[in-house]
Amino acid sequence: MSVHPALLQHYVQTCRNLGQPENPFIAHVLQEADKKEKTWTEGITLKIAGNNNVVPVQRVTDDDLQVLASVLRNAALVTGLDLRYNVLTDAGAKDVATFLKENSTLRYLNLMFNDIGTNGAELIARALHRNETLVYLRMTGNRIGNKGGMFFASMLKINSTLEKLDLGDCDLGTQCLVAIATALTQNKSLKAINLNRPLLYSQQEETTAHVAVMLKSNSSLVELHLRKHEMKNFGVEQLCEALYENSSLKYLDLSCNKITCDGAKFLGQLLKCNQTLEILDLNANRIGDDGAIYLSEALALYNRTLQALSVVSNNISGKGLVVLSDAMKTNMELSYIYVWGNKFDEASCTAFSELIQTGRLKPNCTDVEPYEVDGHVCLAELSHGLQKHYYWTPRCGEVTNKDANASLAIAAVSEHL
Repeated sequence: MSVHPALLQHYVQTCRNLGQPENPFIAHVLQEADKKEKTWTEGITLKIAGNNNVVPVQRVTDDDLQVLASVLRNAALVTGLDLRYNVLTDAGAKDVATFLKENSTLRYLNLMFNDIGTNGAELIARALHRNETLVYLRMTGNRIGNKGGMFFASMLKINSTLEKLDLGDCDLGTQCLVAIATALTQNKSLKAINLNRPLLYSQQEETTAHVAVMLKSNSSLVELHLRKHEMKNFGVEQLCEALYENSSLKYLDLSCNKITCDGAKFLGQLLKCNQTLEILDLNANRIGDDGAIYLSEALALYNRTLQALSVVSNNISGKGLVVLSDAMKTNMELSYIYVWGNKFDEASCTAFSELIQTGRLKPNCTDVEPYEVDGHVCLAELSHGLQKHYYWTPRCGEVTNKDANASLAIAAVSEHL
């Protein structure tokens, strides 16, 4: 299969026909794609991201997108489009929606951190009522608000193709989170969703309660991000009760919440019998030593499923850190652990140094590195971890779930974001 005519040629001609000046960045990306056309065996993703840190680029505008959408409408080998960090607005979203209705090959669309609002969200969500191709959509950082989120909730009741949806940092509210959770009690296709940092004004944790109800009946969701939900121990308890009945969720992100040792106790009890979870992110909570002990007991004696654990910045002192390191000596399945930002003493530094030096903990599977000063072992921070690489790019080496295609986190690694 070939693209006809050449993408760059088609783009230049379309710009002339519409009286639109060429965007040199788009022209460059299309030219590079044309050069590689003969080597394409599968689809290609056009990376037209506006946050290029190496070479300054001209960001994509609504007018630029109108031309690009026309060029790509019949470009069968273009299966991915990365337009993050540009200046697209609701007007551009209209062209995106039209494209999604007419194109039958696009599987991946990244619109994160543009200027799309409620009206644009409605157009894109409604287009997905009919689209049967798109598998992965990222809307992160567009201020679509509660009303915009409601349109995606309605879409999830109809669409049976989308597998990965990113609505993090979109200013979602309680109403649309409840609606999304309700939709996912029936949706059988979505495998991963990011609902990070909603705007919640209640302390009652009703959104967590609805997510818990959803998890009891949903059998397709593999990955769930609930970062910055103001979640407390009561919410964790509800989630854990639901996860006793859930056999699909493999990646649970509860980072940047208000979970203490009691919440970690509920998670520890869950891990004693759960045989599904593989990645647990508790970064930036406050589980303390007691919470670390609850988790360690479950991991040392019972759980043999969890592969990656993050307890970064959790007010854990040397006692709790040593217990976590001891758990890794008996649990050979737990291969990735992230612990920086806690209160290391010499005993805990020595414990993690020994794990690394003996090969039990590989250097690229943790966020600490041992060094010695005047005969004392210390630890330095490494740039590894579930949260170090923005949005679902944990550099976890070989951490994969048994259905890798279902995971946003693992998919992001293969994209080299």
